[in-house]
Amino acid sequence: MEEHDIDESEQKLEAEVAPALIAVHPNQKFVSVAVGSDLRVFSFQHGSAAQLLDETGGHKDSIRSIRYSKSGKLFVSGGDDKLVKVWDTDSWRCVYSVVSEKRVTSLAVSGDDKFVTFADKFGVIYVVDIGDYNEENLAPVDKKAVPILSHYCSIITRLDFSPDGQYIISADRDFKIRVTLFSKEFLKGAHEIKCFCLGHTEFVSCLAFFSSRNYAHPLLVSGSGDSTVRLWDYASGSLLDTCELGTKAGLLNSNQKEEEVLPAVTDLCETSDGSLVAAAIQSLPGIMLLKCNLSSRTLTIAKVISVAGETFIPTSIAAASSVPLLWMVMGASSLSATDSALLARVRVVSGFGTDHSESIVPESLVIEDKELPGGEPLLQALQGKLTIGEEAFSTAAEAVKTAMRNLLIKKQYSAERRDFRKRGRNDKKNQA
Repeated sequence: MEEHDIDESEQKLEAEVAPALIAVHPNQKFVSVAVGSDLRVFSFQHGSAAQLLDETGGHKDSIRSIRYSKSGKLFVSGGDDKLVKVWDTDSWRCVYSVVSEKRVTSLAVSGDDKFVTFADKFGVIYVVDIGDYNEENLAPVDKKAVPILSHYCSIITRLDFSPDGQYIISADRDFKIRVTLFSKEFLKGAHEIKCFCLGHTEFVSCLAFFSSRNYAHPLLVSGSGDSTVRLWDYASGSLLDTCELGTKAGLLNSNQKEEEVLPAVTDLCETSDGSLVAAAIQSLPGIMLLKCNLSSRTLTIAKVISVAGETFIPTSIAAASSVPLLWMVMGASSLSATDSALLARVRVVSGFGTDHSESIVPESLVIEDKELPGGEPLLQALQGKLTIGEEAFSTAAEAVKTAMRNLLIKKQYSAERRDFRKRGRNDKKNQA
């Protein structure tokens, strides 16, 4: 009985503790932060928080993924309440509400705004056709999701469309990245697997594309629980380069024991000028900037930007495509050891103005709160308060670290324990 209680407490931790997420409108008209089930949006046009209109009452459980479409006309959110919501960013009305069979772990929007894909915790990827979207709809429309491919019971951690819309890129807990051809006639059979990108030795946690105006074919970068960022030619599945971040950031040494937990790369984001990729690492109080040489197809560490004066370990990073700023958020939901039930702390890095040469690293710096675009109204809207105590930050960092490891690392059970868990699940089904 005691063992069963321990198992339930582990599941509760996974369900309740969710990291803060941040997303930025392509033209930085809006910045959105999600903490737990709370979705916060700041409008630069009005200089205040945007009012979200949803007749269904919004999300009821932790939000696990948020995205703006490439055009910025749509915003999508999904999470543990098994709902995917599509929002019109002009009115901030929920125009579509999609029900998933299981919890939503990641989502993406096609470049033409016609399709939304999302993945559930069972490893199934669904697509929703929103091509008939009508801005005059007065109420959210229930849409039917169609399953198109699966990772066979492996949790999908990140999902995206390739820049040309030809492929769906999906990463999972079992160390692999899958590249699948995307057909808009998705009801006419299974989608063909183009290739796999194999090489990570822990869960793949994040993906980003690296492109340049001088090269027609963008490359894929991926971050992982193995503390590396890897560079791929995703069309062929070829591993081009591997960058070890944990050692270079001073988070571990060369004598690290194999059984010790490596600091995971938690998020990746291409900077607005397309010259660098920013990486957030589980124990790094700041971000690391990586430079990709597309001609030699290599990835190198360009710079580490530390956040001084507070324990700030980003849980999510994002950038607009047209504004030279990088946005970061740290926080977590449902923290038992702090009064901030929905803690979030927003910081911004500047200095990404022009397309720099491969030998020059831009002078980037963390902007002080008083200099932030949007000022105190933005902080109040996205953080919930202007100042946050040091103790709350430390608690949030530890909670997010525990939650990510519990969610993404595959637990190893003895045969007896597996049998016990199986009986427990069957008992619950019989009671239902």
